[in-house]
Amino acid sequence: MTELFQLFKSEPLVFAIACGLLGLVVGSFLNVVIHRLPRMMERDWHAQCAELNGQSPEPAPRYNLLVPRSACPHCGHAISAAENIPVLSYLLLRGKCKGCGAAISPRYPTVEAVSGILSAYAAWHFGFGIAAVAALVFIWALLALTFIDFDTQLLPDDITLPLLWLGLLLNLNGVYTSLPNAVIGAAAGYLCLWSVYWAFKLTTGKEGMGYGDFKLLAVIGAWLGWQLLPLVILLSSLVGAVVGIALILFAKHGRNIPIPFGPYLAGGGLIALFWGLALTQSYLQLLAL
Repeated sequence: MTELFQLFKSEPLVFAIACGLLGLVVGSFLNVVIHRLPRMMERDWHAQCAELNGQSPEPAPRYNLLVPRSACPHCGHAISAAENIPVLSYLLLRGKCKGCGAAISPRYPTVEAVSGILSAYAAWHFGFGIAAVAALVFIWALLALTFIDFDTQLLPDDITLPLLWLGLLLNLNGVYTSLPNAVIGAAAGYLCLWSVYWAFKLTTGKEGMGYGDFKLLAVIGAWLGWQLLPLVILLSSLVGAVVGIALILFAKHGRNIPIPFGPYLAGGGLIALFWGLALTQSYLQLLAL
């Protein structure tokens, strides 16, 4: 193990390739998380509602991130290990189920590929060390949150809250920023969107975003510090506005249909993770001219 760590430390390219391969494998698992976690939450809600009504929850088969085994939703064909190789299996199967020939969503290999690419880049960017390892966890969590929010407009506490505490713990040793900056970032991130939420609700009587968005920005503040929050908010707002207008104009997306904001916050957080300090310094230099 020591020799392996020495290899990773002395050969950045080898470390990047190893993390990229790991990212592909984790991306396959993220597809499971994205699909199953919202359904697990829904089961819990139904069970809690039944208990509050004095009823016994209806018996249901075991269902979690590991059980049951992944299967085709059309024919129930169990996915074998050979059919579950990230990206490669999708290409070999030509995007179709081996059992029934039904089309497999291209989102599965997309999540795997994005996870692999971002993981490799994080390893190359930070080099071998705790910053790179933590960045992998940050990236994987944001990917899961992004696609869950796209599907369900939920940002599960099961992901955001542990990620918040992990960010604060990492910055005890100043991995990305100082602990005071991290604590202020967590509080400021939450209160910033919380204030926008209430200002919009008091003005219009409608809810403009969910509480999960507050928590996600608090996570980003806890990891990267309060100084990068303006950049994250600016980037996410610009991208969100452009995408929202495009959906309304070209995809006939109704104006009353909510658009999840979490993916754009996650995108802003990833940009800030890699280039936040450089972008902020460039912006301040432009202001000084």
